[in-house]
Amino acid sequence: MYQLPVVIEKDEDGYYAYCPVLDGCQTQGDTYEEILINIKEAISLYISTLSETEKYELLKKDTTTMLVGVQVA
Repeated sequence: MYQLPVVIEKDEDGYYAYCPVLDGCQTQGDTYEEILINIKEAISLYISTLSETEKYELLKKDTTTMLVGVQVA
């Protein structure tokens, strides 16, 4: 089981999601439920194309996802 960060954005056309640690791994969907299914599938397909060495390198990445507050003048 891989635990990877995912960014989900809502816009006027539905939802867009991507995994920032997997270059080019992205998808879209009409609903939040659909986008969750789609991004999990996209990540699974992406990882299935990697060699064992590439998978190992992926697991070594230290990624932090957080919200930050920024004051704008």
